[in-house]
Amino acid sequence: MPGSTHPLGRPAAPPRRGGAAPGHVVVLHRWSDRYADYARYLDHTAHRVSYVTTERALTHLPSAQAAGVELVDSTENAKAVREAVDRLAERYGPPTRIVALQETDLDLAAVLRDELSLPGPGAEELRPVRDKLLMAQRLAAHAVPTPATAGAPDRAAVTRFAAAHGWPVLVKPRRGTASAHVTRLDSPRALAAYVFPADTDMIVQPWVPDRILHVDGVFDGRGLRFWRASRYLSTCLEFASGEALGSVEIDDGAALERIGALTARAARALLARPSVFHLELFESGTGALTVLELGARPGGAEVPFVWREVHGVDLMAAAFAHQTDTPDPTPAAPPAAGRVGGWLLVPPSVPAPCRVRSVTLPEDGPAYARSVPYRGQSLTGGGYEHAGARFRFAGRGTAEVEEALRRTARGTALVCTPLDARAPGRVAVVGCGNPPYRRYALAALADRVETALVQPGPPQWQRPYIGDRFRAADTSDADAVTEAVADLLASADGAGAVLTWDETLLATTAEVARRLNLPHLGPEAVRGCRDKLTTRQVLAAAAVPSAGFRHVHDRDGAVAAAGDLGLPVVVKPRGLAGSIGVTLARTPDEVGRAYESATTSAFPGIDRLAGAIVEEYLTGPEISVDCAVDGGRAHIVNVARKRLGFAPYFEEIGHLVAPWRHEPWADEVEFVVTAAHAALGLRTGVTHSELRLTPSRPRVVEVNGRLGGDFIPLLGRLATGVDQVAAAADLALGRAPDVSPRHERCAEVRFVYPPHDAVVHALDVTAAAAVPGIADAVALAPPGTELRLPPHGIVPRLAALIATGDSPEECGRALDAAERAVRHRLTPLPH
Repeated sequence: MPGSTHPLGRPAAPPRRGGAAPGHVVVLHRWSDRYADYARYLDHTAHRVSYVTTERALTHLPSAQAAGVELVDSTENAKAVREAVDRLAERYGPPTRIVALQETDLDLAAVLRDELSLPGPGAEELRPVRDKLLMAQRLAAHAVPTPATAGAPDRAAVTRFAAAHGWPVLVKPRRGTASAHVTRLDSPRALAAYVFPADTDMIVQPWVPDRILHVDGVFDGRGLRFWRASRYLSTCLEFASGEALGSVEIDDGAALERIGALTARAARALLARPSVFHLELFESGTGALTVLELGARPGGAEVPFVWREVHGVDLMAAAFAHQTDTPDPTPAAPPAAGRVGGWLLVPPSVPAPCRVRSVTLPEDGPAYARSVPYRGQSLTGGGYEHAGARFRFAGRGTAEVEEALRRTARGTALVCTPLDARAPGRVAVVGCGNPPYRRYALAALADRVETALVQPGPPQWQRPYIGDRFRAADTSDADAVTEAVADLLASADGAGAVLTWDETLLATTAEVARRLNLPHLGPEAVRGCRDKLTTRQVLAAAAVPSAGFRHVHDRDGAVAAAGDLGLPVVVKPRGLAGSIGVTLARTPDEVGRAYESATTSAFPGIDRLAGAIVEEYLTGPEISVDCAVDGGRAHIVNVARKRLGFAPYFEEIGHLVAPWRHEPWADEVEFVVTAAHAALGLRTGVTHSELRLTPSRPRVVEVNGRLGGDFIPLLGRLATGVDQVAAAADLALGRAPDVSPRHERCAEVRFVYPPHDAVVHALDVTAAAAVPGIADAVALAPPGTELRLPPHGIVPRLAALIATGDSPEECGRALDAAERAVRHRLTPLPH
């Protein structure tokens, strides 16, 4: 998958005091929860710190402080990660360190260090803690008790091992995590039915029925620093089979003395340098200990949270320090004792992918922290973080915490059902817009999927398209919308999705999708589009052709910025919509007035952002480009020529969709649009971009993370046969959209305006709709509507006329005739 620079990246960091060149630390990151606080671990202003991550894992990264962020489909995609690191190196200098804190990323990080000749554990050093066969051999060589272990390339090898050690046996990957592909075989018959995983080296060990302990802590190269031992209340293998997994720290001093001694021996046998570690042990009924395996990384599940929250020690900070050669913040001795921690994971009742039908929790839940999926949420798996309900506990002793944990396990249930790939998808639409402009979109959506709706008031015109699939919620409240969307999806059998075509609700919808783990543009990417200042900064940093700009906070600053950029300039708000408050200013006086307009204009549902933007005026025709973005690849669906009016304002009075691939600017438009999407981190969804075809080259005006307005998606469907609403639904459901054109025609919308500010008393478009070539005539202003022309009103339109034809001229003739046929009765409004 192609990578993308995240919108809140920055081109460089200032040098450290003393003039030393800053380092460039590249972090491979995959968590979506707050497992690590990188900005606290390393000063991002003294070092260049870049991230290779996924859109899902972007939420808690310090993106605003990062040198750059590259998005990939998965940090396990070695090719994509290498390409991302190369791009970061090209922009910010060669990496001086590669950091990976999650177990699954350790191997690739080690390989990258070797390839780039960087310090830190390389592949060979990491082998004893990643290759379980070598690990067992190394432990045995150091007289550390460990289970018998052998390679298991085939059934014959397993048969020989079982003959020597007895049944049952465990067959597991030689390199693996979280008990994936770990299988217990009880007999030769079970072995005969077993299918070895493809392209995976396997080992075999005896089945050991003993209790399992885990020890987490920091090894300083010679011995243990701070460490804690815990006892699993079940096993990771049982968790993979659907049972709850819990762990409670041990407070038995005698047991801890024995555990600590063996842990230190195992760490010295396997670790070549200071390291955070996670060790698993067997404990027999007599208290004998056997080392199962050791990982050179922080423990998984809730271990890092419990350590940080209960004991005040950040294992992630220690691991980061070891990999960057910075001081280890771990205390040499444990803090004042007194608290015991524990954690619990409750999986769904059926394997992922599945949908949560009901969530049951204990009424007096003793956990101090929890993360529980919503009813209606889809669970797709992906490690312990996304494996179900998560709980953390603290108490005065092991017995107290264990009782709380077991009580929570008994009282918690995630009743789920498998997702049915054959069932129709259900899409929850957040907000629906005005019926004249969006009825066609909701109708097109309802023809394709089960459509549901979330909005503040009860449905009216939407009822035929949604049935009873409706929930009322304050659409500015992400918590309320999340609950409503999840509830609407709870009764669906197939895939679920959420989308909006309302600019004012885009940020809320993106946050809802993130919480419910649904495909959507990420919240950071949406913010990068919604804040036009951020858009300009990102495009400039990525060298995407755009407009010169200044961010100003007062009238004098606006005039000064215009002088720097050169008159004329465009003055605009940072975050409104519909070209509201956007003015072309040709003189310093006009710039001052334009600044006042930009900072006092309003658009319903959108908060004004601080200051205004002064931009260089881009000459040339303006176009809009609609894209379907799948896995970071932007597919252009249609291009519309924009008709502007009411200068010096930028009122959009019409749009023409016509064939464009033959145009001399076609290739450059595609290149610029693709670059803008990559720079802004737009990876999943539909977008609407606006460009100016300047004499030098196409340049970006803005990028929006939603369907185009003003009937443009409908024009595209009429002109090309590609339904962008259907594409939006497919992308939201995690499916590849069909964006292949069926034909090439022209479609144009023209908006009819009153000749002056007026109150509408009557409007009739019947005759206009009957004109040959007119596909639709839509009345936009019911009787009683007050229409004020720019700059005093918001889209003051009487009607929309939509024409189709084989050429722009044919559309124009039909629109001229239809406009003459529109009948209205108006009363002028005073100025």
